[in-house]
Amino acid sequence: MIIETVDYHTAGEPFRIVASGLPPIPGDTVAERRAIALGAGGSPTSPRPSRLDTVRQLLTREPRGHAGMYGGFLVPPDDSEAHLGVLFFHKDGYSTACGHGTIALGAWAVDSGLVAAPEDGRAQVRIDVPSGRVTAVVHRSGGRTTAVTFRNVPTRVLARAVTVKTSVGELNVDLADAGAVYASLRVDEVSLGTLPGLTALGREIRSALPARYDVYGVIFHQELPDGPSGPRQRNVTVFADGQIDRSPCGSGTSARLALLAEDGLRGELWHESVIGTVFTGRVVAERDGGVVTEVTGEAYPTGEHRFVLADGDGLGTGFLLQ
Repeated sequence: MIIETVDYHTAGEPFRIVASGLPPIPGDTVAERRAIALGAGGSPTSPRPSRLDTVRQLLTREPRGHAGMYGGFLVPPDDSEAHLGVLFFHKDGYSTACGHGTIALGAWAVDSGLVAAPEDGRAQVRIDVPSGRVTAVVHRSGGRTTAVTFRNVPTRVLARAVTVKTSVGELNVDLADAGAVYASLRVDEVSLGTLPGLTALGREIRSALPARYDVYGVIFHQELPDGPSGPRQRNVTVFADGQIDRSPCGSGTSARLALLAEDGLRGELWHESVIGTVFTGRVVAERDGGVVTEVTGEAYPTGEHRFVLADGDGLGTGFLLQ
């Protein structure tokens, strides 16, 4: 098995773009392809994963990946109005939305020449993701991509002050659907030193919330002094089965914006990650019972890879240490 990828990072969070070496992925839409991929991922009744899921495991496990790896399988878009489609993947499966991945894909589409762009100015990249169609606006200066703004699907507040029982007592969380559902709560500090405790607590909260919400991630946010353009917050997002977003989380930023808008937000949110990188976000419209948000960040290529699964390799698709 030989798989070729182009890797980017968005504000520190990896994104592995897989454009060749994939098996055919059945389905008429991106959402349908994700549903089929989930069903073929191996289960107690069907323990053998599909070849696609074997590729996912290969790229997200050591020694070729790591527990925090993230990426996307490029697939055809739903129709000719979009430039590409993508199935987002991580070590635990396939997500419905990924803001940092959308930013990386926008940069890659222009950098690779898939979408024409001016030396100076902007280019739009329309991407079909499982939660709908998103648009990445790629900012260019001097022939270089300097930033990407993605406009998300409408984000809706689902519930406020939902009580969950945890090992540290009862906590109240707010829920918003930004293409993926996030639970959000304020903490006193977000830092590298707090990561182990927040990761464990994020797992507890996610498992304690009612299944009907289908929560993907838990956002712990710390209030910072307001800036000249609006509120500033630092956050860490714990998603899937305890993965830590190194970036400020793109779709998570949309979720925070929807909650802040309901509280009367005016201006731009400065959203800082646990490693100090920044997304900025704003509400640009109201639609379909929610808000339309735009989130801006930077993405950079980190390498091109040709991964091999050799015959006789006893580790197979690899292992996870976390």
